[in-house]
Amino acid sequence: MTNAPHAIRVVLLDDHEIVRGGVANLVNSHDDMEVVGEASTAAEIVSVVARERPDVAVLDVRLGEDNGNGIAACREIRSEFPDTACLILTSFADDDAMVDASIAGAAGFVLKQIRGNDLIESIRKVAGGALLLDAAETRMAMRRLRSTEAGALEHLTDQERRVFDLIGEGYSNREIGEALSIAEKTVKNYVSQILAKLGMVRRTEAAALAARLEERNRLRYD
Repeated sequence: MTNAPHAIRVVLLDDHEIVRGGVANLVNSHDDMEVVGEASTAAEIVSVVARERPDVAVLDVRLGEDNGNGIAACREIRSEFPDTACLILTSFADDDAMVDASIAGAAGFVLKQIRGNDLIESIRKVAGGALLLDAAETRMAMRRLRSTEAGALEHLTDQERRVFDLIGEGYSNREIGEALSIAEKTVKNYVSQILAKLGMVRRTEAAALAARLEERNRLRYD
């Protein structure tokens, strides 16, 4: 690690040790920055940030099962440690990740295929307070997502949409039945129909979609 007096302090989140080590070596090869902590899970990186108070957290979006994800880690870090800028790394450029990164408060969103020098420059920029997430591009991604997701929900009947909304609020089948005055068995049938229409397998997927829609609806992109 560098001993530069004003080195940019960086922490890394990636569940692949080899990838994490490669990024660490790249960062530590520059005199103006140093890696002060690493983690393989979202929970661990939040603890590392709390301990090290870095300038920048470089976060992989997708982690292994039960390890959380970089977006959730970014949201928690930005909430608890707003002086730490978050740079999101992802293997694929998709609207979901871009919009969710913006909502979570990330300063940047870059592909893992980025050249080493470009990644270093991105770290320098977000450490200096720059925002690398293009506002216009994020707005367009938001509109595309709204259009796609709204189209999927249009296939739901009014009653299915009510059940969907309650799933998003964390209601159990029994609680949904009580709220809508229908039998729990009927609720189960509605849930199965909703999942089929949305192309989903698990109830948690529908709950996650409902939560995303609710969170995004709070934003105003004109």
